Amino acid sequence: MIKTCIIGASGYTGAELVDILAKHPGFSLETLYVSEHSADAGQLVSQCHANLIGVCDLPLIPINDEILAQIALNCDAIFLATPHEASHDWMPVLAGKRAVIYDLSGAFRIADKNVFAKYYGFEHQCDEWREQAVYGLAEWYPQQITEASVIAVPGCYPTASLTGLKPLASASLLTDTRPIINAVSGVSGAGRKASMVNSFCEVSLQAYGILSHRHQPEIEAYLGQPIIFTPHLGNFKRGILATITAQLAPGTTQAQVDAAFTQSYADTPCVRLRERAPKIDDVVNTPFCDVFYQYDAESQYIVVTTAIDNVLKGAAAQAVQCANLSQQYPISAGLIPTINHKGEL
Repeated sequence: MIKTCIIGASGYTGAELVDILAKHPGFSLETLYVSEHSADAGQLVSQCHANLIGVCDLPLIPINDEILAQIALNCDAIFLATPHEASHDWMPVLAGKRAVIYDLSGAFRIADKNVFAKYYGFEHQCDEWREQAVYGLAEWYPQQITEASVIAVPGCYPTASLTGLKPLASASLLTDTRPIINAVSGVSGAGRKASMVNSFCEVSLQAYGILSHRHQPEIEAYLGQPIIFTPHLGNFKRGILATITAQLAPGTTQAQVDAAFTQSYADTPCVRLRERAPKIDDVVNTPFCDVFYQYDAESQYIVVTTAIDNVLKGAAAQAVQCANLSQQYPISAGLIPTINHKGEL
């Protein structure tokens, strides 16, 4: 069993990690931590999230420097569902020891420290792990993830966007024209802490972070070309729907497009190629990314739509996919029920 802890366990993503890992056959969920000043410190995680009653009743322990040093040596897997600054500051203490670190913040996703400072608002001081961290887009970097000590789990928007675009980039079908990504997220993407920004009484469908969102350079870095990315906030709890428009190389055929997607996702249980455009309701509370595409060979434009649950495939479920890879379990273990030869779960 993989001895495991979660730091930041009381947030939406942390609670999803608790739910998955408490039921996972290969991970032993030992301890849950929150920040020293968290209002949730000292409570049971099931007191904060009632869906965890009977699933996990571990207490939420306030983290400190002494505990950080101990868990780096005593745990096999550490999940950081923490703010960017916390992951950045704690990584030198946690990484390079016994534990593999799965960081769900944005602190180690961008290798260029100047780009990082521009979009995250502070200077990156942890060069060693910024350079060594592996990007945890599970379907695309499985070998690198298997060998990594620090895994930077992608953001939810980049997961939806890259899953739709990377098959085309990998097959060299994209032109230099910037793909245009319009994506809508539910309010859970803003986190559990209440504010006017994510209050249902205040939220209406609206674009934000126009030409300046921190996920744009993340998508560009792992796609390999510039994009135009516009996120939107919608009045619903969870999920992301991305609509991507891209120009393909002259002479690209439907068969080439089909081959790009089927070859990329032929053996990926958490990515489903669909025959019609997916809805957010198709993927909410699941670990799947659903993908649909429509290509017009005459104009050479393709429209790809992808749908994910932002706190699962866009965060917790993808982190567990990465942990499965690095701990030698099937990539979908603990996420998708398996059926035996008798048709039984």
